[in-house]
Parts: sequence; structure tokens; C-alpha cells
Amino acid sequence: MKKGTVLKSLKIMAAGVTVISAATPAYSMPKEETAEAPKDTTRVIDIEEVIVIATPKENNRLRQQPLSATSFSQGDMRNNSVTSVKSLSGLVPNLFIPDYGSKLTTSVYVRGIGSRINTPAVGLYVDNIPFIDKSAFDFNYSDIERIDVLRGPQGTLYGRNTMGGLIRVFTKSPFSYQGTDISLGAATYNNYKASVNHYHRISDKFAFSAGAFYEHEGGFFENVARNNEKIDKGDEVGGRMRAIWLPKDNLKLDFTVNYEYSNQGGYPYQLTSLSETDIYYQDLKGDLGKVAYNNECGYMRHLLNGGLNLEHQADNFILSSVTGFQYLKDEMNLDQDFTRKNVYTMSQRQNSKTISEEIVLKSKPGCRWQWTTGVSGFYQWLDTEGPVTFHEDGVNWLNNTINSNANKYMPEIPMGPTMSMKMVFSDVINGNTLNIPGYFKTPVFNTAIFHQSTFNDLFGAEGLSFTVGLRMDYENLKMNYNSGVNYTHTYSLSGDMGSRKITMIPETEFSQNVKYEGDLGHDYIQLLPKFAIQYDFNNNNNIYATVSKGYRSGGYNIQMFSDILQNDMKSNNMSDVAKKTIETLDKMPAGMISEEMKQKIIGMMNGMAQKVETDVKSTTLYKPEYSWNYEIGSHMTMFDGRLQADVAAFYMDTHDQQISRFAASGLGRITVNAGKSRSIGGELALKAQITDAFSLNGNYGYTHATFTDYVVSDEVNYNDNYVPFVPQHTFNIGGQYIFRMKSGAWLDNIMLNANYKGAGRVYWTEQNNAYQNLYGTLNGRISLNKGNGQIGIWINNALNTKYQAFYFESMNRGFAQMGRPMQIGVDLRCRF
Repeated sequence: MKKGTVLKSLKIMAAGVTVISAATPAYSMPKEETAEAPKDTTRVIDIEEVIVIATPKENNRLRQQPLSATSFSQGDMRNNSVTSVKSLSGLVPNLFIPDYGSKLTTSVYVRGIGSRINTPAVGLYVDNIPFIDKSAFDFNYSDIERIDVLRGPQGTLYGRNTMGGLIRVFTKSPFSYQGTDISLGAATYNNYKASVNHYHRISDKFAFSAGAFYEHEGGFFENVARNNEKIDKGDEVGGRMRAIWLPKDNLKLDFTVNYEYSNQGGYPYQLTSLSETDIYYQDLKGDLGKVAYNNECGYMRHLLNGGLNLEHQADNFILSSVTGFQYLKDEMNLDQDFTRKNVYTMSQRQNSKTISEEIVLKSKPGCRWQWTTGVSGFYQWLDTEGPVTFHEDGVNWLNNTINSNANKYMPEIPMGPTMSMKMVFSDVINGNTLNIPGYFKTPVFNTAIFHQSTFNDLFGAEGLSFTVGLRMDYENLKMNYNSGVNYTHTYSLSGDMGSRKITMIPETEFSQNVKYEGDLGHDYIQLLPKFAIQYDFNNNNNIYATVSKGYRSGGYNIQMFSDILQNDMKSNNMSDVAKKTIETLDKMPAGMISEEMKQKIIGMMNGMAQKVETDVKSTTLYKPEYSWNYEIGSHMTMFDGRLQADVAAFYMDTHDQQISRFAASGLGRITVNAGKSRSIGGELALKAQITDAFSLNGNYGYTHATFTDYVVSDEVNYNDNYVPFVPQHTFNIGGQYIFRMKSGAWLDNIMLNANYKGAGRVYWTEQNNAYQNLYGTLNGRISLNKGNGQIGIWINNALNTKYQAFYFESMNRGFAQMGRPMQIGVDLRCRF
């Protein structure tokens, strides 16, 4: 880019500005681009005015469309410390992305719907390529140019898993950026990072970029059960390449490839509550309020993405083809009981490969009839290995649970006028460990056809438009499962007469092989319509109303197999026990036990040995979730462009809502359908340019999301309870002030940024028995700018606010991850 005046440089820096090829009839390369912002700095600058990115499906800017959206330039991201998708939480109204666990756990909630595990409720596109698996959502943002967050269902154009909204991420174009960017950073808690990116335009027909990054996190939280080691430390390294080729004036080929390797600790869950009836109460009560577990946890991921965007400009339409490939290989290891006791651990190893293709035809900009039509599809191969291992304390816990429950029902046999004998049951799984392996293949095939039309100047009324669209989405799910366990158990039965013990059945060993192996399949079709009416007062002011449908795909709970196997182990063990006990009773001498008592014991044993056949499909399958969204809103620009206001009100009716919870046994999380819920709320976003040096921004989101039909049993009814993980309020208020220096000074300017963002109340459970109250964090940045260089000093959570970022309950214990404490850092950026 050519070097402009100081004022122009400031405007570019404030907006993070780069102009990326606007949609024009031909692709002849523009002359040396300066990426200048609009000259009038006393008005709010719309990001899309200066960062123009052509997308395959839309022709208008987001604020000219009937939807709610928030955009971030590179400067916005830097000034608000946006380094990953989780950093967006609080900066967008009604968007909540709790920062917990690891990169695997990217839970995005918008307007009352979201997902902790399995399929996401909010979609992610990077350079127009869909990321199907939310395990890949949390990636490095070192080369990102712009982010758009669209709220409300986007299913008509974008399909499955966009019922809550859509996040679009765009990287920098090597046709618009030139030179080499270098960034170095360091922060408290032993954090440091570095990145280098080079952009080179070889000719008017070809340009490329290449970059690499490295980041180390020293960790915020200590594990007192492992010598106070930092539990959440980690490293990530990777790079990205992009090449754009213009073989003809009307043809563009855009190639992208990036790779990222992450190896991190994580899951710093502290014990928050413990029942006095817990068998380990005495051992664990000293760990309340601490992260204290004995087995190492962590997450490792290889992530490779590649894609090709092809765009052909015909005389009357634009043809786009987007081809994507993603390879993900990861491994998660968890101390699943999250205590210093050696109970059980769980691993999850995924190997995923996804191929996607989308072909879109759309009209040229400026036509009275704007239309988009296309077909899309993807196929995902997903292999998962998920073994659960019970260690010594876990095996003892299983044995104690079985025996204590059985001995509650053991009869007391009269042995004379003054004597009786209490029967004592003992059935013990042998060994110090019990490994329950699981191997699963869950491929997914999806294809869709869609069309959307917008009729402008409807009925001759200038500014009035009507949009109608429909998508037909077909999805086929399969699961091949292979899970089982081999073990031995030893059974004995004795009589306790106080001072005397009588052996009735000596210790007898049995072998068991419990196994589930088979194939399942399921498919469905979803129709996703959209209707919208909009009136444009002018190019910058409009009002709209929309009705749209979105859906989140169903799937299989592979972690349910641990529960299924555990139940079968109990029933198989009791079958062995009953058979042996009845055999022994039949051989007892007459008169030793009355016939009535004998039949009572036999009936009890047969009852305990009853096995209920498991329907694997109904036990593991969860249904798609879908919702209707009704929204009215307006985009306004007032006071000669000094104030931008976006306002919206919505009503969402959700059916078969997917809720994440721990399985009854505590062996991992599952997804269940929770009937119906309703979400009512509103959003307000403001940007104001007070002077040419001082600007303010703020947003507020309100969501009232409650269950309307969620009855678990006659005793458990969650109707009118709040939907968990959905904050009732989200807010952000921020400001920027630029001190401009005189010409020739050692600095061009000093830029001050500050924001206060927050969320709450957030209920963590369907019971609404645990919650995080409204909280906020203060963040700031000072940037010293000179030419193409910048030194930034930043602080996050300046008031060191204490809050729960995440909470869950398992095995009648409460656990929470606390929010990150105050952190101060410095970064150096330069371009040459």
C-alpha cells in the first residue's frame, strides 16, 4: 500500500482497513491500492465500506439486509483482544461463548440456543468454506481480516447447524496487502507469541501470501494434587498460504491451505460442592474451591484445511464454486472424576476427514430482482475411539455400590428362639483396573438445494422489498459401533451371626464378555423457508421483518455405550449370582431354611438378575432440533453519519431442543432432546463518532429463554425453567480516543481503547439450582503508532473480577472453571 497522510494512516489503523476486491464485472487488477477509509472522519465508518469482500451468496452489505449482524475489522479485533472465536463473547449482543475446557470445547450460544457437545447450533465459515465439526472452531486468528457474526437462523442459504446464527471469517487478500507483517507479543502468566506473514503480488494476474505463527501459554490455574503444576499450559504452531490467480478478466481462482498443531493442558475444574454422604467426603472436603485431580488432562489436535473458491463473472449472473477439505486428528484425555482419587479416566481420539462442495448462481448487483440459487453437499468420515478405564478406586467404588445396594435387601434368617443370621452378599470385580474400550464410525452425508429471491421496489413502491427463500436439506447418518468388556468377578454368600460367620457359598469366580457390535442408520429431510419484508428509507436507513426456520442435525451419543455396558455388567453379574445361589439353596438340607424364606430369596435373586434388552438405536439417537424465528429490526444512520444504531426484537420457538448433560452413571456427557422452549428478547448496538478523535460504541442483548414442554417424569418437570447456558443479559460499552501528534514528532499518534463487557445471570443446569450472577470485565489497550509500526500495551480483566466461566455436576458433585484473572501484555507489530 502507498503511504498516505498521517490522517489517512489513522483511519486505516482504526478500522483495520484493507480493500479486498469488490464485486465488479471483471477481474482486471486495480492500480496500486491505498485502502483508504472515507475522508470524513467525523462520521461512523461502516466496516463494509472499506473492507469490501465479495461473498458467493449476497450482493448487499450486511446493514442493507434484513438481519442482525455485527462485524469486526482487524483493528477492532486488536483493540478488543480478539484472538479466537471465544474472545467474541460479550462483544456481540446475545452471543455467549464460555471459555472453558480446551480448544475442543467451543460452545456457542445465541438467542437462547447453543451446544456444548456434538453438533453446533451456530455455523462457521472461513473464506466461504464451512467448518462442519465444532472441534475445529477454535483456531488461531493471526491472519484474519474481518469477522461477521450473523444472528438468527441462516438455514435458507447456509443450511444445517446455523439455526442460532453464523460466524464468517475472512483472511487477508495478497492482492490488497503487500509486504511483510511481523508481530511479537508477551504477557503475564508466561505467555508469548510470534507471527510473520508475507503478501506478494507478482503480477496483475497472480498474488500469494504465506505466514507462520507460534504461541505459548504458561497457564493460569494450578492443580494442587499434582504439585501445583499449571494445568492449562499449552503450545500451538501453524501457518497459512493463499494464492489468487486471475487467468481471465472474468475468472478468479482463490486457493487457501492452512495447518495448525495444538498441544495443551486444560479442564481446570475445581470442586465446588460435595455431599456429606459421599463415600470420599472425608478425603475430598479439603479440596473444595481447588483444582485437585491426580491424572493428567490435555488435548492435542492436528488441523488441516484447504479450499478453492472459483468465481466466474458472466454477462447476467455470477457463478461461484467453493470446494473445501478438512482433516482433523485429535486426542482428549480426562481425569473424568476430577478428584485426587484414582477413580476413572476417559480418552477420546477422533480422526475426521470432510469434503464439501457448493455451487452457487446469483444475479448481478443492482438488479430489481436479486436472486441466489445453488446446490451443496458434504461427506464426513469420522472415526472415534473412546475408552473408559476404571482404576483402583473406581473398581472399589463399583464393588461397593453393587454390594451396598444388594445387602440392603438381604434377609435375616431366624435360627432359633433367640438367634438369627444376617445374609451377607459379596460380588467383586477382580483386578485393579477395568478397561471399557469403544470404537465408532459415524459418517455423515448431507446434500441440499436452495433458492432465494428478493424483489425490490415492490408494487412500484421505491425502497420496499420482499425476500422469499427455501432450502431442502437431506442428511444421512450412520454409526458402526464396537464396544465391549472382558472381566472376571468373584461371588460369595455368608451368614453373620455376630460372633460367628458361616460360609454359605464359597468364593466362586465367573467370567463375563459383554459386547455390543453392529450398524445403525438414520436419515431425514428438512425444509427451511425464509420470508422477509424490508423498507429502505435510503441506503443507510431501513426497517425489516423476517420469519425463518433453522435446524440443528441429530446424531448418536457414542458415550452412552459406557452406560449400556455398565448396566449389562450388573445384570450379567447378578445372573451368575442368582444361578449359583438358587443352586445352593436347592441343595440345602430340609429344615435349615424355611420354604417360605427360600422362595423369598429365590424371588429376590431372580428380580435382581432380570435383564432389560437395550434398544441401541433409541438409547443413543437424538433427534434434530429446529426453530422458527420471528424478528423485526432496523438499521439507522443519524446525525450526518455520526451515529449508527441497529435494533432488533425476536421471538424464537424451538422444538426438540438438544441439551447436554452428564450420563446418569457420570461416565461422560450425552445429548438429549428436551421438548420445547421459547426465547424472547431484543438487541441494541450503537456506534457514535463524537469528534474526529473520540468514538464510543456499545451493545446490549436481552434473552428470556425458558422450557415450555420438558417433562422428564411424574416427579421431574422443568417447564418454565430457564434454558441453561443462556445469559439473560449481555452488554458491552467501549470507547476510543486518538491523540494526534504534530508532524515530525517521534510518534504519529497514541490510541487509547477501553471496554467493559459482561453477561448474566447464567443458569448452568436444567434444575436452575446453580448459576452465575451478572458480572463484567474491564479491558483496555494503549497503542503507540509510528508509520507502519505499533507498540501496544494491553490489559484484560483489569479489575480481576472473579466469576464462573463454566459449571457442571457429576456423581452428585459440583465442579466449575473460573474465569481468567487479570493479565497484562505488550505486543510489537511492524510492516515492511
